[in-house]
Amino acid sequence: MTSPARTPKLLLAGCVLFAAAACGVHQASGTAPVEAGVVAQQAKGVSSPEQDLTFGDPHTFGDGVTITVSNPKSFQPSASAYPHTGRAAAFEIGVSNDGSEPYRLSELTVTGLVNGVPATQVVDSTQGYTGILDAGRDIQPGKSVWVNLAFAVPSASTQLRLQLKPDDSEPAMVTYCGQA
Repeated sequence: MTSPARTPKLLLAGCVLFAAAACGVHQASGTAPVEAGVVAQQAKGVSSPEQDLTFGDPHTFGDGVTITVSNPKSFQPSASAYPHTGRAAAFEIGVSNDGSEPYRLSELTVTGLVNGVPATQVVDSTQGYTGILDAGRDIQPGKSVWVNLAFAVPSASTQLRLQLKPDDSEPAMVTYCGQA
């Protein structure tokens, strides 16, 4: 039995979609998004695989909040870290308020994903990874703060995504992606 003539095309299309879902794939400049949903997401600041940022790239949301995430720094958590894990990836996250209103740091949500699975945040105060301190603090217009966060990762190098939302009640989100 022979397969229909379109089978190779479908297989190729599936492979292309699979490859596009990988980290670090950026939409080529000058090309238009195919789907109207992608245009709507872009207008709201929602990240899609074509919009994943590389660690270190800044991203400014419509309200003037700019997020910058450092490259991941691999470290071995101390004995006092919670939860216990053999390896973690740490990040410095810069939050700048270039808007006209104060920004409440508690509105920021950060989710780590290791190979698509939610990662556990590691708190290791001995090494300075304490989570978001002063979450009730307002960042005044023109001011910036840095937050140090860490997530548990496997012992081998792995794909890691950080999804950041400046306001959990809004759809705007950015995703940073790379190896940790």
